[in-house]
Amino acid sequence: MTARFAVRLTPRGGRDAIDGVGEDGALRVRVAAPPVEGAANEALCRLLARSLGVAPGGVRIVAGLSARRKVIEVEVDPARLAVVWPGLGSGRPS
Repeated sequence: MTARFAVRLTPRGGRDAIDGVGEDGALRVRVAAPPVEGAANEALCRLLARSLGVAPGGVRIVAGLSARRKVIEVEVDPARLAVVWPGLGSGRPS
């Protein structure tokens, strides 16, 4: 099964961390990597894969490669996302 959700990424955020779900329903994530040559995107995918217990290849950015707001597709049961990050996708759009 696959699931899609929005992420608000902050590159050069000091450390790799998931800060929770924002009011807009997007997952707030920061990574230490800079937004150069895809380094921040790679760090984002690794962090999400680790958090969800899936292979790194099971996480893909399907929209927003060069933007802070991204759409992520993950090979995971959508019900698992609701358990790991309550409120994901349920906010008002921004």
